Amino acid sequence: MLRVANLTKLYGTASGGFGVRDVSFSVRAGEFFTLLGPSGCGKTTTLRSIAGLEEPSEGEIEINGELVYSRGHGVLVPTERRQISMVFQSYAVWPHLTVGQNVGFPLEVQKMPAAEIRARVEATLAMVGLAGLADRPAPFLSGGQQQRVALARAIVKGAPVLLLDEPLSNLDAKLREDMRAELRDLQRRIGTTAVYVTHDQEEALAMSDRVAVMNAGGIVELGTPQALYFAPQTAFTARFIGQADLWPCRLLPKRGDAVVVEAPWGHVHSRCVPAALGDSVALMVRPEHVEIVHADPPSLTNVFTAVVAKTVFAGKLVEYVVRLGESSIRVQCTSLRIWEPGNEIRIRLPPERCVIVNGDAVAGA
Repeated sequence: MLRVANLTKLYGTASGGFGVRDVSFSVRAGEFFTLLGPSGCGKTTTLRSIAGLEEPSEGEIEINGELVYSRGHGVLVPTERRQISMVFQSYAVWPHLTVGQNVGFPLEVQKMPAAEIRARVEATLAMVGLAGLADRPAPFLSGGQQQRVALARAIVKGAPVLLLDEPLSNLDAKLREDMRAELRDLQRRIGTTAVYVTHDQEEALAMSDRVAVMNAGGIVELGTPQALYFAPQTAFTARFIGQADLWPCRLLPKRGDAVVVEAPWGHVHSRCVPAALGDSVALMVRPEHVEIVHADPPSLTNVFTAVVAKTVFAGKLVEYVVRLGESSIRVQCTSLRIWEPGNEIRIRLPPERCVIVNGDAVAGA
């Protein structure tokens, strides 16, 4: 449905500047695909290049089987002729128009008959939860309603690819959570292909079929939300998605089905290792995957003695910082039992949740 190949867009000099470099990915029909990364990583530049709002320096873009940009073939299809719709961060709802006029504008541009425009607008407004509001002036809308109007305007013309540039970032936390569930459900129902830009990792994990993690103008890693969370390949992805502690480590000879590494506090078994290892590797463990054990059967591996250094009660969860020799590690458990600072405990690092990643680590919590 969408193919981006070797996309490059540089601002500044040909040898420097910033933007995106050699970005490639494909999006399947009906997929919800997210570009995730920190500010300035190139995700919005990539989206705007797909939309035709930026002219890339190199590469190719193909939408629904049509080549819309190719530097090599001299192709540059203008935005209005691309099979896309777009929702902007600012919503771009026109205050001098009614809700219905805002939503119906793309159809008026296509010179569709007025009766057909009205019918499609009403059907689309019902789809986004704004039935009966076609004649309401746009200034009388709440932030959540404006977001729905922008979404309705994007989907009313039935383009096969929907581009969304951080469309929920201006909403408060509760409304944002509600709207992301509504947006994902709507995308599934209408079957459109969505390319979504966000810096919010929780949003990306909750909504996406696949996520491309971007940094410094390129894709660092691409995969399903579960794969990126449970088995990241790089230290950058491990740090950026969720909480994670990383330590420098050294690979030791393999034992059975596990790789053994030398961590700062001892030997650790891992069953989650990248297919290709670089020169520098780190051990990653997420706080919620650390277990506090009350017995120490001989069959258990990765069990260590630790001392509680800090306890933070957060209701149903308790967050700890515990000391392992000269290192520290964060632990997140239910509040069934609370350990106080100074308590000595036994912790287990499950081998299937001890992840070896490529890249440098920052030791400790």
